[in-house]
Amino acid sequence: MSALFVAATGVLVFVEVADDMTEADGQAFDHHVLALMRPYADDPGRPWGPWWLKEAAADITALGGISVLGLFALIVIVFLVAQRKWLSAVLLPLGLAGGVALSEGLKAVFERERPPVAVQAVETINASFPSGHALLSTVFYLTVAVMLTRAFPQKRLKALVLGVGVLLALLVGATRIYLGAHWASDVIAGWAVGAAWAMVLWLAAYAVERFQKRRHASLQDHEARERTQAAPKV
Repeated sequence: MSALFVAATGVLVFVEVADDMTEADGQAFDHHVLALMRPYADDPGRPWGPWWLKEAAADITALGGISVLGLFALIVIVFLVAQRKWLSAVLLPLGLAGGVALSEGLKAVFERERPPVAVQAVETINASFPSGHALLSTVFYLTVAVMLTRAFPQKRLKALVLGVGVLLALLVGATRIYLGAHWASDVIAGWAVGAAWAMVLWLAAYAVERFQKRRHASLQDHEARERTQAAPKV
């Protein structure tokens, strides 16, 4: 139920943000946040804070790039295959590919202009809404975090893993705003869609796993299959 609630909430938040960004109030909010991040009138490309903060933000924002996420995904998939987690190894790349399709599709629909080039501290190549970095990092890190929670029986460890996944997604999105690559509403929308898609993946994995257990199919995570085989027959 919690996954369904998060998915539904994410969709509702995205719809609300998409509607607000075309109105005066939503645009005023975006410009206000941008002004807070760019307080130096004589140097609009210089973000708020010390010089090292910009460098740190550039490093962190790379954690949401498609190249870095692709590399991380490959590492995780190899680990899952080595652990005979067949279902998870299939769903993770499908989920990430679906996230890319969502990001590019929504950008093509809304075709929103990015913040002025003068305030951008990093290079950008496509439309602004929603933030692809925020969306994809949320999908990937939340999905991996949910997978890892199944390996820890203690609730505090489950909460820790989920918290780290959420923190990474939040940090990546925040750096996109700080570096002037996106409006704040772009990032909020990216978080919302990413969280919704990650929960849809979790629900799909749960449904497929239950179906595979009943059929004694081969596309199961190794531990789940062992439990099925060990169960007493009625």
